[in-house]
Amino acid sequence: MKKKMTTVVFRETNEQAARLEKLIDEVKNEKGAVMRALQGAQEIYGYLPIEVQHRIAIGLDVPITEVYGVSTFYSQFSLNPKGNIAVAVCLGTACYVKGSGDICNKVSEILGVKVGETSPDGKYSLEATRCIGACGLAPVMTVNEDVYGRLTVAQVGDILKKYT
Repeated sequence: MKKKMTTVVFRETNEQAARLEKLIDEVKNEKGAVMRALQGAQEIYGYLPIEVQHRIAIGLDVPITEVYGVSTFYSQFSLNPKGNIAVAVCLGTACYVKGSGDICNKVSEILGVKVGETSPDGKYSLEATRCIGACGLAPVMTVNEDVYGRLTVAQVGDILKKYT
């Protein structure tokens, strides 16, 4: 059976395009310009579509491979748009040994979204994160800005129902 792929169509406003161009102009002569441009672009768009990465590479006169390499190396950057309801499950050591892998699998099953993906309607996204600094609450899941700790697989469904 073939894996069904969903494609996100990149859309931007004129304001976003202008902000990106201004950002590139502001950082192009600075040390660390690629990182600064990517951080700013993610603030503008919410993620780093390949079209934006190409414009950054051209504007900074660096290879696209450098821009893509930085954007995929650092976990702070997202190459996919987040859903309106962004779920993240910590898979750091403390959380993982307390069952966060099973929690992540349950979230994926309930939402019908795999880790790193966004639902075709843009409603849900699921990310596996590394330590979020709440090890005492392990295992931990966030839904948008809300943090849920000391989770069990049995609690996941009721938590997610609050956001549907």
